[in-house]
Amino acid sequence: MADRVTVIGYDGAPLSAAARTALRAATLVAGGARHLDAVDVPDAAERVVMGNVHVAARRISEHRGTAVVVASGDPGFFGIVRILRRPEYGLELEIVPAVSSVAHAFARASMPWDDAKVVSAHGRELRRAVNVCRAYGKVAVLTGPGSGPAELGLMLRDVPRTFVVCENLGTEHEEVTMLSADKATDRTWSDPNVVIVVGPNPVTSAPAGWIAGQRSTFPGPVRGWALGKDAYDTEGAAIPGPEVRAVAVARLGPAPGDLVWDIGAGSGALSVDVARHGAAVIAVERDPLGCEHIHSNAARYGVEIQVVPASAPDTLSRLPDPDAVFVGGGGVDVVAACAARRPERVVAALPALESVGAVHAALTGAGYAVDGTLLQSSRLTPGTGAHRLTSDAPVFVLWGERL
Repeated sequence: MADRVTVIGYDGAPLSAAARTALRAATLVAGGARHLDAVDVPDAAERVVMGNVHVAARRISEHRGTAVVVASGDPGFFGIVRILRRPEYGLELEIVPAVSSVAHAFARASMPWDDAKVVSAHGRELRRAVNVCRAYGKVAVLTGPGSGPAELGLMLRDVPRTFVVCENLGTEHEEVTMLSADKATDRTWSDPNVVIVVGPNPVTSAPAGWIAGQRSTFPGPVRGWALGKDAYDTEGAAIPGPEVRAVAVARLGPAPGDLVWDIGAGSGALSVDVARHGAAVIAVERDPLGCEHIHSNAARYGVEIQVVPASAPDTLSRLPDPDAVFVGGGGVDVVAACAARRPERVVAALPALESVGAVHAALTGAGYAVDGTLLQSSRLTPGTGAHRLTSDAPVFVLWGERL
C-alpha cells in the first residue's frame, strides 16, 4: 500500500504549511479536476482524477510512494475519508482539514448553525432529505447532480420554506442567493452547492443549547410522549387517549427522514407525538377548529406540522408519498386509499367492532401483514377521600406492515 496518504481539505483559501509540505513530497495526487487545477501538483507526481472514488481508492492503495488526496472542505464530514478508511484498502491516513462547506455556507448566510440539521442528498434518496426539511426549521442540504436546489424546491413547494443557495463556495464564482422554495425551480444552479432551508420563524438569536442539531424553544423540559389529554389544546376537538397513541406511535415507528400522514388528525395530539420523534408530519383534518388546535399544539411543543384542511380520501392524491400512515378518522375506504400508496406501515384506530373485519381485509388485500389489539384503559381519578377508576371506551387498533 502507499507509504503515507495525506488527505487535504480545500476551501479556496491558501493551503496551510502542512498541506503544502505534503504536496511537495507527493508522488501521487488524487482529486477532482478542479481541485487538481487549484493546487500545486509536483510535475513528477502521478495525477489521478477522481471519477469513481472506489477505483481511485484502489489505485492509491496499490501505489508505492507518498500519496495526497485533495477534497472539498472537511473531507471527514460526508467526505472521502469514510471510503478511504475501508479495511479493504488498508490505508493509514493523515488528515489536514479545511473549513467544511456547511460551515462556509452558514457563515455566508450570517447564521449560527449549532441548532441545524445537516443532511446529504449527494448520491442518496432526495425525499428523505426533503422530509427532514419538512420536520425541522433549519436544515443544510449537501446537494448533488439531480438532487439540487431546483429538485428540492419542487418537492417543498407546498410548505413555507426559504432557501439560501450557496454556489461555488471558496471560488471566484461564489454566489449566495436567498429565495422562496417555489422560486428555486425557475433557474439553473451550478455545482457544487449547499442549500440552507429555513422555516417561517427561524430562531437565530436564541441561547445556544448543549447538543448539536437541536434547539429547545418550547416550555419545558417536557419528556416522554403519548402525553395526557390535558397536555394539549383540545377543546371541542377529538383526541385519541394516551394509551391508543402510545400503541399507534410504537407501530408507526417514526424516525428522521420519514413522512407520516395523520388522517382525521383531530386536535393533532398524535401528530405532535410523531413529530417529536423527528419525522415529518402531514395532518389532514376537515374541521376548522381541529386545524386551529393542531397549529396551537405544534407551536406549544416546538414541532413543524403541515396542516391540510380537507377530507380524506379526496385530498390524498395531492400529498407526497408517506412512509407510515395513521387513520384516526374515516372508514374502510380511507384505509384502502392510504394502503394504495404503499407506505411501509398503516395503523388504524377503530371505535366499532363492525369495522375491524373490513379494515383487516382491505389491508390484507393490499399486501400487508395485519395484526391488532383491543385497548380499554381505566384511569385513576382523585375523589373525596378515595380514588376511583374512570374507563375509556374500547378502541380497536389494527396495524399492517407491508410485505
